[in-house]
Amino acid sequence: MTVKTIKSRSADSLGRFGKFGGRFVPETLMTALAELETGYRSALADAKFREELKTLLMEYSGRPTPLTLAQRLTELTGGARIYLKREDLNHTGAHKINNTLGQGLLARRMGKRKLIAETGAGQHGVASATVAALLGMECKVFMGEEDVRRQQLNVFRMELLGAEVIPVTSGSRTLKDATNEAIRHWVSHVEDTFYLIGSVVGPHPYPEMVRNFQRVIGDETRSQVLEKEGRLPDEVVACVGGGSNAIGMFTAFLEDHSVRLHGVEAAGEGISTDRHAATLTKGSPGVIHGSLTYLLQDEHGQILPAHSISAGLDYPGVGPEHADLKEKGRVRYTTAEDGEALEAVRLLSRTEGILPALESAHAVAEAIKLAKKGDPDSIVVICLSGRGDKDVDSIRQGLEGL
Repeated sequence: MTVKTIKSRSADSLGRFGKFGGRFVPETLMTALAELETGYRSALADAKFREELKTLLMEYSGRPTPLTLAQRLTELTGGARIYLKREDLNHTGAHKINNTLGQGLLARRMGKRKLIAETGAGQHGVASATVAALLGMECKVFMGEEDVRRQQLNVFRMELLGAEVIPVTSGSRTLKDATNEAIRHWVSHVEDTFYLIGSVVGPHPYPEMVRNFQRVIGDETRSQVLEKEGRLPDEVVACVGGGSNAIGMFTAFLEDHSVRLHGVEAAGEGISTDRHAATLTKGSPGVIHGSLTYLLQDEHGQILPAHSISAGLDYPGVGPEHADLKEKGRVRYTTAEDGEALEAVRLLSRTEGILPALESAHAVAEAIKLAKKGDPDSIVVICLSGRGDKDVDSIRQGLEGL
């Protein structure tokens, strides 16, 4: 069967998707971002760079990840066939490694010997620490104090890999504040330091670059579902915090208008409360961490705190390409509450023997609703972005509270 190759959308000359994106940063970072864009374009054009990344993805991370039919979950829901794209089976346990391998190789190619990263759930921090160890680089990971508490296992993993974890005690002590601190550090160490951003957020070229390092998820899925089913899926579902796993999955299907794309944000304790992280659902356009996108803000433009039981979705902004896709109506963005995610964790664990990350469980919750409405000839694919070992304490405490 011939597999159609989908060309990625490029940001325009100002680094924007539609009206979203751009570079809203201090003057001191403009040169660094221009250097990064030049280095990235040069690397993409270099066959040796592409081949080294492909080899690492296959022989170090374990790609391609499987596309697994969730047989018992399908029988239980009684509707569409449900497939899982198993990014949880990547080395380090999540899709984050796809992007960190790409940016790590790019940093080395650009002559940088120090990596910095920010992390919420810890998966990007672990992936960054892993790549730093692999390539023999120094690594500092900024992490909100609240997330340090929630993700002790991942903090230990990062330290074991040789990274320095720096707790951030300002603000809500979560991912937003860790990102602020990482940017401050980069401004004063830009000569020898590479900022390894973990999602499709931040100033240009990060949203486009991270998307392209993650699009392997969707490219593989498209090929695998065609091979297994002989046709494209009806629904594709992924969770959205910053949105890297979702945009990596969606990119391969954007031109296939028969495929309905669903991004699931964290509704926390409900979108009628102020305890959620539903940026696209309840937010409005504004500037956060260097780009114009949707964010949670008050009437004075002050950023509002986000909440989710999932540390990886607990972010008040979102990637600018998602903002553009929302306004164009190509992707439907919806929400799942903390309780729905916890129930999805329990259901997938007991029907398939797979413990999903709390982030991924938001997508599972929505996919179950979609599958119940479908018939046995229809197909739903979920991007299972990571495994839930890191979330066991939060899941236990959450289920006890239900």
